[in-house]
Amino acid sequence: MTQPNMPADFFWGNSVSSMQTEGAWQEDSKGLSVYDVRPATDHTMDWHDAIDEYHRYAEDLDLMADMGMNMYRIQISWSRVVPDGDGAFNEAGIQYYSDLIDAMIARGIEPMVNLYHFDMPLALAKSDNGFMSRHTVDAFVRFGAEMFKRFSDRVKYWITFNEHNLYFTDEVFEISGYDHGERTLSEMYRIFHHTMLAHARLDAIAHTKYPGLQLGGMLAHAATYPATSKPEDVYAARKLNEFLNNNLYDAFVLGRYSHEVMHYVKVHEIDWDYQPEDASVLSKMHADFLAFSYYRTDTVNADKIPAGEAPNRYLNTANETNRFLETNDWQWTIDPLGFRTILADVYSRYRVPMFPIENGIGLHETWDGVHEIADERRISYHRDHIQAMKDAMFEDGVAVLGYLGWGLIDIPSSHADMEKRYGFVYVNRSNHDLKDMRRVPKKSYHWFKQVMATNGDKL
Repeated sequence: MTQPNMPADFFWGNSVSSMQTEGAWQEDSKGLSVYDVRPATDHTMDWHDAIDEYHRYAEDLDLMADMGMNMYRIQISWSRVVPDGDGAFNEAGIQYYSDLIDAMIARGIEPMVNLYHFDMPLALAKSDNGFMSRHTVDAFVRFGAEMFKRFSDRVKYWITFNEHNLYFTDEVFEISGYDHGERTLSEMYRIFHHTMLAHARLDAIAHTKYPGLQLGGMLAHAATYPATSKPEDVYAARKLNEFLNNNLYDAFVLGRYSHEVMHYVKVHEIDWDYQPEDASVLSKMHADFLAFSYYRTDTVNADKIPAGEAPNRYLNTANETNRFLETNDWQWTIDPLGFRTILADVYSRYRVPMFPIENGIGLHETWDGVHEIADERRISYHRDHIQAMKDAMFEDGVAVLGYLGWGLIDIPSSHADMEKRYGFVYVNRSNHDLKDMRRVPKKSYHWFKQVMATNGDKL
């Protein structure tokens, strides 16, 4: 079968978070976030400088424009525009994002804005234990509504929470501003529910006050395979998919949680602060697109699941290496067919346009100061995943809005490791040595430039 050409309005671009790019942690009246106070370790960096995009964004946008990218997903740092999370707005911080958005548009790059990428204002973490509190929900909605007001004339595409299903895993205690507690299952469910309420309230504001605005829900979607054809493994994989993926897609599209999840909460008497009026709030959700990050797939062995374990936590103990798949140095599987499967499954179930907004491979790389980094493995990874996406579009009938890589440029991983590099452009710094932060295109830069010049027709 000969595949037709990609849609003329297809988005090709890049995704980042503010904490992983901006630096400038104490400039222009920015408040502290929980990441700003995390110290460096032997194998990780602090978050004070990142890749200094706060001062170098024009250079980075020029690289994007040269490559042919037509979309850039940024994050507006909550603590940069509201230093204490719930007080006065910081006009200097807002001006930075206004200038950044204008600079994108001037280069023909469509902005997408994400409102929260794990970096809770420190003040709210200390005073309210982050999203454990409904006051933090109110503060986040206030912040998000103001950003809609300031930027909806120039920004059409929006995301509230990055990788929202992570708030239904134990990762929630690292990314929600959680400051103290016993990390119980009820606390996990409470934080997750509060973040969904925040999303739902902003969804309602977006669609009521700003009719042209497009708002989507986003997951970290790593499909889970059963380790064997044993029914228990198959059932565990199905259960994981229902709790970690379908539960959120149901909420984003249908305005309600999965019946199975609601039943689990009732039977196990989980205290997740679900109030009578919350059902009405959730019902207002209407996703314009379903966004997700995709890096790998998981494999579950039901024999390793402790008795009575919550489905949210199956992978804590029961995730196994898939012997049929290659992995990178961090044991993340490389599975383009899994990418296609997610696109086809989710679109067939919900019929809402799909938007993969993170995809990439982390690799160990060093630059000798002279020669181009020949990152053939990265080229192979993206080639195979873009082809899988095209197969999903043209053979499975999936509506896909675009493909955003993670990312154009090397940034520290979310666990503060600069040595796990994803970019088509090398940034000359290490975890503990800022060096000159020079931007150096890799071989993949030129390959991806060709991909975008042909709108994905030439891989």
